[in-house]
Amino acid sequence: MKLPRRQFLHVAAGAAALPTVSRIAKAQAYPTRPVRLIVPLAPAGAADITARLIGQWLSERLGQQFVIDNRPGGGGNIGTEAVVRAPADGYTLLLVGSFNATNAALYDKLNFNLIRDIAPIAGVFRGPLVMLVHPSVPAKTVPEFITYAKANPGKIDFASAGIGSVSHLSGELFKAMAGVNLVHVPYRGGGPAVNDLLGGQVQVYFASTPASIEYIRAGKLCALAVTTAARSEALPDIPTVGE
Repeated sequence: MKLPRRQFLHVAAGAAALPTVSRIAKAQAYPTRPVRLIVPLAPAGAADITARLIGQWLSERLGQQFVIDNRPGGGGNIGTEAVVRAPADGYTLLLVGSFNATNAALYDKLNFNLIRDIAPIAGVFRGPLVMLVHPSVPAKTVPEFITYAKANPGKIDFASAGIGSVSHLSGELFKAMAGVNLVHVPYRGGGPAVNDLLGGQVQVYFASTPASIEYIRAGKLCALAVTTAARSEALPDIPTVGE
């Protein structure tokens, strides 16, 4: 999947900041063996795509393989805990996402403290979510979708990348603001959610830009809006939710 050049450069620039150890790499010879980069979500979603771009770039730059290890489940908590329990030697990295922040508020008991147990290295990606619908949904704009949803309460399924994920919270916020009744269908990551949206098993999904942009351009999914206050540079013709 191709990312817009500017968006890819943002990812690459963030990845360049990852080896802050590079200034001392000659002394410490890091890395001397393969490094695991754990993605706490399923393959094919935005987190997975981002991790694979970073992993390839770092492998070429540092001369050691950066292995992408998908550990979905628990809204990202399973993969996060795996990194927390790994030796603190720099050979197990975690791709942190907004789900880590929401999990701290949504789960009463976690076996780790993200701020205490995980050391941040670099920011690598930021982008809006895109409100997607299956082409079978008779709506081309957000107002049309709201009208359709109000006429079919409880009959429209909205997918998420998991309970507590940003896609889940975005869908719930949309439901509350629009006054519509959508049925939440959680998945173990953005990839499976997009696959079922493509197949028509669910009708709407708030997806990341990297995971959805090619399907939008190919006409396989219909983008109604983005979730930021300004239009996306990658999707300039897609309005914001409030437009």
